[in-house]
Amino acid sequence: MISVAEALERLFALVEPLEAEQVPLREAAGRVLAADAVASRNQPPFSASAMDGYAVRAAEVTPGARFRVIGEAPAGRRFAGRVGPGEAVRIFTGAPMPHGADRVVIQEDTTREGEAVIITGTPGPGPHVRPAGADFHAGDRLAAPRRLSAADVALIAAMNLPEVQVARRPGVAILSTGDELVMPGEDPGEDQIVASNAFGLKALLEAEGAEARLLPVARDTDESLRAGFELAADADLILTVGGASVGDHDLVAPVAQALGMDTAFYKVAMRPGKPLMAGRLGAAAMIGLPGNPVSAIVCGTVFVAPVIRKMLGLGAAPAPRRRAALARGVARNGPREHYMRARLTPHGLDPFDSQDSALLSLLAEADALLIRPPEDGPREAGEPVDYIPLPRP
Repeated sequence: MISVAEALERLFALVEPLEAEQVPLREAAGRVLAADAVASRNQPPFSASAMDGYAVRAAEVTPGARFRVIGEAPAGRRFAGRVGPGEAVRIFTGAPMPHGADRVVIQEDTTREGEAVIITGTPGPGPHVRPAGADFHAGDRLAAPRRLSAADVALIAAMNLPEVQVARRPGVAILSTGDELVMPGEDPGEDQIVASNAFGLKALLEAEGAEARLLPVARDTDESLRAGFELAADADLILTVGGASVGDHDLVAPVAQALGMDTAFYKVAMRPGKPLMAGRLGAAAMIGLPGNPVSAIVCGTVFVAPVIRKMLGLGAAPAPRRRAALARGVARNGPREHYMRARLTPHGLDPFDSQDSALLSLLAEADALLIRPPEDGPREAGEPVDYIPLPRP
């Protein structure tokens, strides 16, 4: 067995960042920017009013000052003339400042009398003008790589870029194995269960930016597994679920090896998830996940999601960790790194009493994986520990 850290290093060695592709900006949210986005213009492209009010010469702004209103400047249409002494232009937020004006008096500090406007309040420091290029200048960059948020997409749109270069989504083929499995909605026999792992893994990996597809369940025969691997041949990453242990019906490893898999490792010193294997099969990386439901999702979080992030160009790094105090004490850990389902509470991180790797209901309630290093001693309530946050709606 190898450590979790060594397993991650070997997994990262199996993959490289994928090539970039051009996509319309409207489809870019959540994608990983592969090349810097470079602004094609200043923002704002002109000095603009930051408030509704009157554009005047700043030197003339005093309480009681009276101005002749010579025009109007709504957003999108500048006033064509020039503001001279004793003159004002009615202006609205976002409109270009007229020539000659360098200050906006907000409308709350004025009173309008026909074609005149009077400063009736005490104007603040102003000037309520956004200089040209105050947000960004032509040539400024939004640096890659980064996962594009809604704010990033808005910024790129303001840069006047209709398309962006993003990393291609990794194609992941998920192959569940086992005679005991039926798909959701089918009628299980009395000795069968519903396949759940692949659906959870698909959701997990698509949230990371992959394109995941579910293959038909492979039965516990060489022929069925070979057919499944053939269907997965065009994937960037093949995930098998189940059949990775050493039982008489665990055929994934021998079939994959017969097909030419170059094995990177088998078995990891962790709980849950010990029977994990990985390698390369043809042009694809392959990861064989355990069949227990919690084991599959935990391994997906600890191993597969970081691999997807590397393929997207986000670097080779473990799942992000945070620290929190324990809500209650925990016993000494054994020789394997333990990923315990836990809740974040006002009193700290509270692990569930049961850590049975078959209990999906507890995983659905958990919002953290408490990490216990190998041979970690007993811990008291209040001691800080590492955990991996689990996404919640």
